[in-house]
Order: sequence, then structure tokens, then C-alpha cells
Amino acid sequence: MDNISFKIGLFGIGLDEYWSQFEGLNERLLGYLNTVHQRIAAIHPHIFNAGLVDTIDKAFDAGRAFRQQDVGIIFLYVSTYGLSSTVLPVVRRAQVPVVILNLSPADSIDYEAFNKINDRTKMTAEWLAYCNGCPVPEIANVLERTAIRFYQVTGTLNDDACWNEIAQWIEAARVCHIMSYNRMGCMGHYYSGMLDIYSDLTLHTKYFGGHFEMLEVDELSAIRKEVTDDQAMQRVGHFKRVFNVQTDCVLEELIKAARTSVALDRLVEKYKLGSMAYYYKGTGNKENEDTINSVILGNSLLTTRGIPVAGEYEIKNAQAMKIMDSFGAGGSFTEYYAMDYKEDIVLMGHDGPGHIAIAEGKTKVRPLQVYHGKSGSGLSVEMSVKHGDITLLSVVEKKDKMLMLVAEAQSVAGPVLQIGNSNSRYKFSCGAKQFVEKWNGWGPAHHCAVGVGHISAKIEKLGKLLNMEVINLI
Repeated sequence: MDNISFKIGLFGIGLDEYWSQFEGLNERLLGYLNTVHQRIAAIHPHIFNAGLVDTIDKAFDAGRAFRQQDVGIIFLYVSTYGLSSTVLPVVRRAQVPVVILNLSPADSIDYEAFNKINDRTKMTAEWLAYCNGCPVPEIANVLERTAIRFYQVTGTLNDDACWNEIAQWIEAARVCHIMSYNRMGCMGHYYSGMLDIYSDLTLHTKYFGGHFEMLEVDELSAIRKEVTDDQAMQRVGHFKRVFNVQTDCVLEELIKAARTSVALDRLVEKYKLGSMAYYYKGTGNKENEDTINSVILGNSLLTTRGIPVAGEYEIKNAQAMKIMDSFGAGGSFTEYYAMDYKEDIVLMGHDGPGHIAIAEGKTKVRPLQVYHGKSGSGLSVEMSVKHGDITLLSVVEKKDKMLMLVAEAQSVAGPVLQIGNSNSRYKFSCGAKQFVEKWNGWGPAHHCAVGVGHISAKIEKLGKLLNMEVINLI
């Protein structure tokens, strides 16, 4: 789904009795509401603004309009005192989370200038322009009692910290929207014996929405046979431009991988996939063996262009990778590789596809004589995640609910295992030993997603919008 289909709802509140009592107050508050609109539009331009809602009629109209516009989140700008009865009909009908913007026009009232006003009516009007916080407890009480989820941003209209928080809410709501329409392809079957990766797809749909498309490796093999020699060689050329193809990679293996890569693109287009999880033993059928042994480069390209692919049929981790990528952080498949107690480092990586856009330098392509723990051989990618801030995310499936487990760390320079897999060195502020014990204590699957940057604050907000618990270890 592109950003155009994600819409933000915005409205302000006031009390209609004020307008005839206090000249210019309505116009002033509309100006503040317009400021909020413009600041939000600079973050995400697709906004439906219902204006200043100050009567029951306007409240019913706004609620109906928000529902018709299919907004994903509503920002309520509290410009002055307004009745909760003009809020509830708006947000109750829309049935989406609400963020209350309790933003004053300035950081304080100019008391000296205020008290020099010789007209008490004008003084009251000036005070009412700063009366943002007054109805917030009333609104919160009503939303709580009616089971409507709400959140708050408190500060001033020109407070950068407030606008950073608002931007995080918008990003989280956009990712929530992406997940709700995402189509995940599930190709093949689970890796036999990995009990931790088995997933309840109905539970996933409850939290994330979206759709799961069950795919056959046979179909990918059939599409692969339709790829022409010219198309395969063009893709080989693309491989050589985007990867650092090592000299021991033979052309025959590159062509095999190229055919599969083109076929994967066509499969993704056919089913409108936004992510994929796959695993297949690849034994007993030569065509399927060739297909499944040559998917890594093509799946790496898909992952890098926003269609993350998780190996070992790890559906939970495909979800985590999609979340990370939707936040613009990348999202590469990873797991524990080893501990370096001397340097207090956790080495993490995985075989199979990697997210080459978040690699430190150019991703290498190496031939492997054996895919460890799997059948077959072929080409693989070797990369380390960019040095600097990183975030780990695991979608954790409990017996009756799901949660997200997140941690922030640093990707640091140093020796890695040059075995044709993704492989990185991560340093945690709490130390390697304490990190792994805290992480493991929440019972995640052994895979997780890694992305660049520290984005746990955004993930926490996403969890609130999804009504999913988020455990932040850092």
C-alpha cells in the first residue's frame, strides 16, 4: 500500500457560546488549528480536517465524514474549553485511536500584559485562548469510560519535542496501515522441528490485519521455466552492479539465480505480495531443487525494495522485517551466531537473504558448497549491517496473544565470520551477557529482525495502535 491511501483525521474543539461573547476568539483559534494542520501536512500531506467542532450537529457530521474518509488515526486539537459531548460522537463513529493535542499557543501567558488589559471580557478571551488543558480530563474520562483508546501530546504549538512525538505517532499509524493491508506469501513449509517458529495465522490477522497467501514452490519453478536467456543475462548484469560478486562464483550459478530472481518478481507481482516467508527441503524433484537452491540473491533484492523475505518459513519474523522496513530502517533476518566475551559483543547474522541497503559496504556474493542444515548448495550473500545505531525487533507469539520485543544497540566494526552469511557485531549498553538473558527471558523465537537507527519509541507507539504489548529492553 502506498502512503496516499493512508489518511489522517484532524479536528479542533471549542464552545459555540464563546463566539458571540468574545469577539475574534473563534478566528484566533481557527488560526491555531490551521497551524496544526500545516505542521501535520509537512509530515504527511493526506489529511481530512473536519474543522472546529463546537456543536452536536458538527460532531455527528465530523464522525460520519471521518468514517467515510477511512482515516487511520485522529488528532484532536484542544484549542480551548469544549464539551465532551462534541468529542465523543466524532471519535466513537470513526473507531480509530485518538491523539489529544494539548498544545498552548505559547509557553506561558504574559501576566503583566494580561493584567494591564482594562476590559475583563477581553481578559477572559485572552485566557480562553490558553485554556487548552481545561477539558482534557473531561475528554479523557469519557474516552476511558467508552473504551476508546487515546493518547496525549502536551506542550506548545512551537515545541519541537511535541512535534517529534506527533511525527512518531503519524509514522506508527502509517506502518499500522501498511501492515493492515499487507499480503504475505507463505511458500513451502516449516523447517521441521523448529517448534518456536510455528505460527497461528489467525492470531496474526487479529493484531496486524493483512492476508496470507499460500504459495507452492512448483508455481515458482513453472514461472522460472518461462524466463528467457536474455532476461536471465540482464539480471546477471544487475547482480554484478548491486552486489560484489566474488571471482569464484561461476556463471552457471549466477544464471540459475538470475532466472529464479526474475521468476520471484513475477510471483510477487501476480499475488501483490508485500512480504514473504519460505522454506522447502528441495529434495526429490530436480526442478524444485534448482529453484529453492537459487533463491537467495532474488530474495535479497526483494527484501531491499520493501518486500522482506524471511527464510525457514518464519512468518513472525517476516512481520517484524516488514515493520522495520516500513519505518525506513531496513529489516534483515538475523539470529545469535556467537558471543565474544572478550569484546563484550553479540555476533548475529543468518544464512539466506539479506537487506543490502543497510549493509556496511557492498554485499558480497559467495558460492557455498553446502547450505548448513539444509539440502543443496549455491550462491549466498555476505554482509554486515552498517556501523552505528541499530534496533532489534521480534514479534513474539504467546499461547493466547502476541507482543513485540525490542532492543537498541550499536553495530560496531571488528572481525566477522566470512562464511557467506550476513554477520554483524552488536554492542549493548547493558552488556552482552545481560542482554541475551533479558531477551531470552521473554521467550521469543530464535530469529529477529535488525534495522538501522534507534526506533524503539516508534515501535512502542505502533504497539499502542495495534493494541499489542511492547517490551523495550533498552
